[in-house]
Amino acid sequence: MDIEAYGRTDPGPVRENNEDMFLIDIEHGIYVLADGMGGHAKGEVASQMAVDAVHEILMGEEDPDETRLVRDIEPVDPADVLRERLRYAMNQASVRIRRESEIRPDARNMGTTVVILVIEDGQAHLAHVGDSRAYLFRRGRLTRLTRDHTVVQQEIDAGRLTEELARLVPHKHILTQSVGFHGPVEPDTTTRVLEENDIFLVCSDGLTDPLDDDRIAQIMGSHPIDQLSDVLVDEALKAGGEDNVTVIVAQAR
Repeated sequence: MDIEAYGRTDPGPVRENNEDMFLIDIEHGIYVLADGMGGHAKGEVASQMAVDAVHEILMGEEDPDETRLVRDIEPVDPADVLRERLRYAMNQASVRIRRESEIRPDARNMGTTVVILVIEDGQAHLAHVGDSRAYLFRRGRLTRLTRDHTVVQQEIDAGRLTEELARLVPHKHILTQSVGFHGPVEPDTTTRVLEENDIFLVCSDGLTDPLDDDRIAQIMGSHPIDQLSDVLVDEALKAGGEDNVTVIVAQAR
């Protein structure tokens, strides 16, 4: 299948700098989004380092030790190997960010969320850490593919908080995992078989704070792929979004 992809980032109306970074590499099927941690120094440095490290590692030809171990298991599922590479890439990014923060006083405690989407051989592979998200829009229905690594999400999972109330609590962005700040990470990973016209959405919380899933689905169902990233960002800002907002959309043809 051919893939058509677009992306856009906007600093929003309040912040002077943009701590979101993204990468679209259609040729190699690699899409990465990182949202530097707000309230910590040099979030934009952390997010750029994460995007660069992930892309570099996924483009590398040599398997890390972790994926060699997976290959030793019979029978070998190529998807298992790739997901292990995604885990490795996340943790290498985390190591690099922590090392940088240790030698730069102005960058202490920096960190970032990361979402990686790799599309190859008719499959979409995902890994994420933090509260940036990935969605699948298929046959008019929007499905969230990631679960936020936040204290609030833990409360939702425990049944002590509803999704609706969670959008209102002031501490909704306290992360339980992030790349760099929290050290070693355990990203969630998944693989989906592609269907024709599938649209994958990867976004920072600058989109999902002002727009709920129903509104996002409505927008995705009413605009062509080449307009979607612009419309989603614009609608988030119109809805009162104040944070940096970043969107990647990729459609299978």
